[in-house]
Amino acid sequence: MALTSTVHRLTIALSDVDRGVYESLEVRIARHPSETAERLVARALAYALVYEEGLTLGPGVSTGDEPALSVRSGDGRLLLFVDVGTPTGDRLHRASKAAERVVVFTQHDPALLVREAAATRIHRVSEIDVYAFDKAQIAALAERLDRTIAWEVLRSDGQLYVTVGGKTFGADLPKIPLQRLDA
Repeated sequence: MALTSTVHRLTIALSDVDRGVYESLEVRIARHPSETAERLVARALAYALVYEEGLTLGPGVSTGDEPALSVRSGDGRLLLFVDVGTPTGDRLHRASKAAERVVVFTQHDPALLVREAAATRIHRVSEIDVYAFDKAQIAALAERLDRTIAWEVLRSDGQLYVTVGGKTFGADLPKIPLQRLDA
C-alpha cells in the first residue's frame, strides 16, 4: 500500500516589517512521505516570507518542474516562482526564463547554490533572490512540528523570528548573491 501525504494546518501571524506585510494566514500544507520535516518548515516559512495575493502552494516534492510556491496572473503568466532547497542551475535557468521573479529559500549550505550558479548559465542570474535559513532555527522548528501549527513570524532588518508555543527562535536571514564568475 502506498504511503499518503500528511496534511498540516498552519496558522501564521505574519509581521514582515522589511516588506510592510502584516497578515493573518491560514494554510494547509501537504507533506509527502519522502519530505523531511526541515523541508516542510522551510516551505511554510517561504510561504509567509513571500506572501502576496494569489500565492499558491505547489503540488510538493513528487512533481518535477513545478515550483514550491507560485503566483500567476489572470492570463496564466507565471509572475513568481519560489523554490525551496537546492535547485539545480538548469532548474533556475528554466524558472528565470518562465517567471518574472524567482526566489529561492534554502535550508542547506548556500555555497552549493553559489557554486551551481557559477558553473551553469542561468538566465538573469543576478535577479534571482536567494535567502539562507539558519539550520539551527529550522531544526528547532522541525522538532516542534505538529499536525496543527501556530506561528508568529516576524522579519525585520534581515532577522527572522518565529514564535511557537511561547518560545521564540531568532536568526539572520541573509540574502545570498548569485552570479556567474565569468559574467
